[in-house]
Amino acid sequence: MPEATLSSKNQIVVPREAREALGVRAGDKLLVVVRGSTVVVLPRPGSWAKAIRGLAKKPYSKTYLNKERASWD
Repeated sequence: MPEATLSSKNQIVVPREAREALGVRAGDKLLVVVRGSTVVVLPRPGSWAKAIRGLAKKPYSKTYLNKERASWD
């Protein structure tokens, strides 16, 4: 398992194996997501619209939504 060392300037070098797996090169932007004590590094999408396309297409049935809305009263 590759390791990264934090420099005195608080910088790390992403190991080659991870760069290849992410498909990133020098100069590419990365997203750093912190979830509790876990950090996830993701490649920044070139287009946010393309990255989220399809996420809102009928994720819930109309019956489910009506039941949820009725419970708000």
